[in-house]
Amino acid sequence: MAGAAENSSSVVAAADDEVEFGFERPEMYKGKLAGTVDPPYDRHVFLCYKSYDCWPSRVEESDSDSLPKLLSGALKARKNDIKVKTRLTVCEGREGTEFSDGDVLIFPEMIKIQDSDVDSFVEDVLVNGKPWASGVPEVLAGSHVFVCAHASRDRRCGVCGPALIERFKEEIELRGSNDQVFVSACSHIGGHKYAGNLIIFSADAEGKITGHWYGYVTPNDVAVLLDQHIAKGEIIDHLWRGQMGASVEHAERADEHKIPNGKDLKKSEKPKGDSGQVKKESVATCCQGANGFSCCKDESSEVKEITEVQGSKGLGKFSCWIGKWEQSEVLAAVAVVGAVATVAVAYSFYRRSG
Repeated sequence: MAGAAENSSSVVAAADDEVEFGFERPEMYKGKLAGTVDPPYDRHVFLCYKSYDCWPSRVEESDSDSLPKLLSGALKARKNDIKVKTRLTVCEGREGTEFSDGDVLIFPEMIKIQDSDVDSFVEDVLVNGKPWASGVPEVLAGSHVFVCAHASRDRRCGVCGPALIERFKEEIELRGSNDQVFVSACSHIGGHKYAGNLIIFSADAEGKITGHWYGYVTPNDVAVLLDQHIAKGEIIDHLWRGQMGASVEHAERADEHKIPNGKDLKKSEKPKGDSGQVKKESVATCCQGANGFSCCKDESSEVKEITEVQGSKGLGKFSCWIGKWEQSEVLAAVAVVGAVATVAVAYSFYRRSG
């Protein structure tokens, strides 16, 4: 009877935790998410260290956890010398797994460094940008998901994080993507009230790696994140907090941060009808493109010249989807029309004068 009573109490406690700290808490979806990644940064360093359930609240400052404290202190000491704004987070490290204690992961470079001396690592790699001299860095493949499960820092992360990690592993297994998508628990990343919090490092269609932050994520959102963000490169707007490298003000304009579709990227069709009659709403700036697709190649002078000609001659606005040969035909057609009009005016003048 005593055992049954204890089990019943545990169930009730778990239910209470879910209501107060989990996915059913009243504050869910109350806060604005876009633009909540602060401050902006351009490089994320993860130190693999022990299991998330034994991290103290301030693991980077704990006297009993010398490695995180040592790396955090070295980064702070050389902060003004590190040209690339760098953020440090602790993630799980377990012997016999992909990431072991003491490994350092660097994004967006997508490399893993093992057995590194802290001072040498900070000096050579982060300050001077040199290759790691003490060994060959391992290139990381696939997509990497880091879920905040830092229970000692905030109960909400402690309740939501492990549940999300479990669901990610289940969904990854179902898709047979164990060698393509990797999920790890991580320490506090800011914004406890947005739990479940996570960061996804994944390549877009051009192979560029960017860290995207998501909040208010529930187990029901995991499949969507895998199928849309990771597989297709489509940002999930209502959960998106921002991305690495974006300022708060810029990140608030979520529509400007659509990443090109990944595996399902398809070439957009050419607008139908007269190329000179393209509707204004279907035209985007060249570098932004339409429907999230970019057609720019380093803002070539060729594109700039075409834009200038269109503006000065009043030929109307052309989308980047129109090829150079089509634009040449339009310009030629305009020239012919102009010539015909000139002849007609001259002939009319001749008849009146005669």
